[in-house]
Amino acid sequence: MNPVSAKAGPGKVVGPSALESHGLVRPLAAGDLEHVAALFLTKFRHRRRQRDRTIARTADYMRELYLGGDESTALVQIDPQGRLGGFIGVLKARYELNGTALNAAIIGPFMTDSSIDHGWAGPQLLRALHQGEFDLYLTDSANRTSLAFARPMKYQLLPVHCLEWTCVFRPGAMAVAMLRRKWPGMPRLALDPFAGALDALARKRFEPPAQHSSSQRIHREPIDAARFAERLPVLMADYSLRPSWRDGELPRLLALAAEKQADGPLHFGGIHDETGKMLGCYAFYGQAGGIANLLQIQASGSHWGATLDALIAAARDLGCVGIAGQTQSRFMPQLFGYKNVFFHYAGGTMVRSRIAEVTEAVRSGDIFVGGLVGDRWTRLSSDDFGRV
Repeated sequence: MNPVSAKAGPGKVVGPSALESHGLVRPLAAGDLEHVAALFLTKFRHRRRQRDRTIARTADYMRELYLGGDESTALVQIDPQGRLGGFIGVLKARYELNGTALNAAIIGPFMTDSSIDHGWAGPQLLRALHQGEFDLYLTDSANRTSLAFARPMKYQLLPVHCLEWTCVFRPGAMAVAMLRRKWPGMPRLALDPFAGALDALARKRFEPPAQHSSSQRIHREPIDAARFAERLPVLMADYSLRPSWRDGELPRLLALAAEKQADGPLHFGGIHDETGKMLGCYAFYGQAGGIANLLQIQASGSHWGATLDALIAAARDLGCVGIAGQTQSRFMPQLFGYKNVFFHYAGGTMVRSRIAEVTEAVRSGDIFVGGLVGDRWTRLSSDDFGRV
């Protein structure tokens, strides 16, 4: 197709000044969603045969996620023939550094269509993103391919945040839960007796750990999303580089996070002193018989250990067989104090900025990132859109 008449999107025709020899990049439009959803399912759910309803559900969620605001910051690459060659999901966020306002881009799915792309779509998408309005760029879900793209672009890797920790409560039941997550149709009766026997043998080895804080003045209790949204910004105030949520933004973000289905409902809790002051809070997905998944944990001062104790106790009380979550440097010492905790690489957490003060804050670990300030909370990180 002649570049002069190549279509760049629904109802749009691009002239030679806008269309590069290898294609162009523009904001995501509603008419792109089905193509983007199909590409996402192929790349990240490994589905070559896709049902129309699965594509439609994925597209509907992407519409809510990326086109629900004033304008789209997600980008698509269109090749010279007018075909969608790649996509990068971007969510806009606000940060502050010692009171100075910053515009942040949270980078999510980054993918190209290898059947038509010849290596141009990825670099074009990243180049266009970095030419935008943002003061810093961050992601907590980069795979190894994305890491290779990011290294020459001066992204700073946060090694601790790249890890996921897992605390095992019942090893047999947890193994079964992991198998069912991979193969949902697996019959329960085939594995449950073996899981029960293993858990009985390992009960002493995997009994609840000793609490980090034995103070009777600190107690845990469930809270609701509104209370969590009220206290989280207060508890993270000692980070120099941190998100700056305006009125209503954090509750809306939590409502979107609650739509995630893979690991059960979203639960909130906190620890309080004898006066009722909240010293730490947490949010996790979980249900009986499943593996709890940490969304966010935050504590003030020396109360990380007690907050972690409360989180793990809440997951046990719910009937979960274990819990997993992203690591943070501020509670690594407490995690090391637990037995039956394992670590593995889960996804690259990286930050890029041209502002020297930002890069120094990242280098020193003085940044609030991950959880709600990342991509793992979205349904795109885990949900199977082929099921209701």
